[in-house]
Amino acid sequence: MTELTSATFIAPTGVRGAFASLLLSVSRHRLAAIGLFIIALLCLIAITAPLIAPYSPYDQDLYSVLAGPSRRHWLGTDNLGRDLVSRVIYGTQVSLLVGVSSTLLSAIIGVAIGLFAGFKGGVIDSIIMRITDAFLCFPPLIFILAMAAVLGPGAHNIILSFAVFGWTGFARIIRGQVLLVRELPFVEAARSIGVPPLRIMWRHVLPNTLAPIIVATTITVGSVILIESGLSFLGFGVLPPTASWGEELRVGFTYLEIVPLFSIAPGSMIALAVIAFNFVGDGLRDSLDPRLKGAGLRRS
Repeated sequence: MTELTSATFIAPTGVRGAFASLLLSVSRHRLAAIGLFIIALLCLIAITAPLIAPYSPYDQDLYSVLAGPSRRHWLGTDNLGRDLVSRVIYGTQVSLLVGVSSTLLSAIIGVAIGLFAGFKGGVIDSIIMRITDAFLCFPPLIFILAMAAVLGPGAHNIILSFAVFGWTGFARIIRGQVLLVRELPFVEAARSIGVPPLRIMWRHVLPNTLAPIIVATTITVGSVILIESGLSFLGFGVLPPTASWGEELRVGFTYLEIVPLFSIAPGSMIALAVIAFNFVGDGLRDSLDPRLKGAGLRRS
C-alpha cells in the first residue's frame, strides 16, 4: 500500500466539495483518466454481462471443444466446449466483486481500528499496534492461502480470508495520520468546548485522515484481483463451473499450445484491471500530495 508523505486537511463541511475537486484533478491526470475509463468499462461489462455475452457461460458445444476463433466463438472454446468470450465477460463479475468487496471490508475494519488506536493513544494504542504487528509477521499470500485452504474454495471465503489479514495495512496508515491530526488546533478547540470524543473522532479527525486511505484502497483493489486470480489458479478460488479469470487461466495453461487464447484472454483481462487500478491510485497520490500536484498533467 502507498502512504502519502503529507496530509491534506479539510473542514468537515467541505467534504463534498473536496471530493468533486479531487475527481476533477484525477480526471486531468492522463494515466489516471485512462485507468478510470478502463475501470468504468469493466464495471459496465460486469453489470451488463447477461445482455452482452453471446452465450451462457455454462452452455457447452461438444462439437467444438478447444476450437479456435470463429464466427460463432470469437475467441474459441474451452476444454468443455464453452464460449471463451462469455466466460471472460462473466469472469469480470467475480474479479470485481472479490476485489472491491475484500478491499472495502478490509478498509472499514482497518480504519475503525486505526482511528480508535491513534485517537486513544497510550496503552490501548500499544496493544492494538502489537496485535497488528503480529498479523504482519505472516507473509500475506501464505496467510491467505492457509485461510482459503481451511475455509475451502469460494468467492465469499476469499473475501473473508483477505479481510482477516488486509485490515492491518489500513490500520497502520490511518493510525499514523490520526497521531498527526489529533494535535491540530481545530481538534483542540473542539475538545475545549466539550465536544464528545466520539464525535471528534468521526466528525473532525476522520475526514482529515482519509487521503492516504483513498489511495491505498484503489491500489489494493488491483492487488486483491491479482491474489484472487492466483488463488483460483492454484485451485483455491471460486468453485467450478463459475466463470473466473484465474480459473480460466489455470485450465487454459494446460492447453496453451493448442488454444493459446484460452490463457491469453483471461490473463490480459487480469493485467488490464490491475494496471487500471494502479493508474488511478497513482493519479490520486499525485492529486492529494501537494508536492506532486501537476506532475500528472505533464505525463504523456
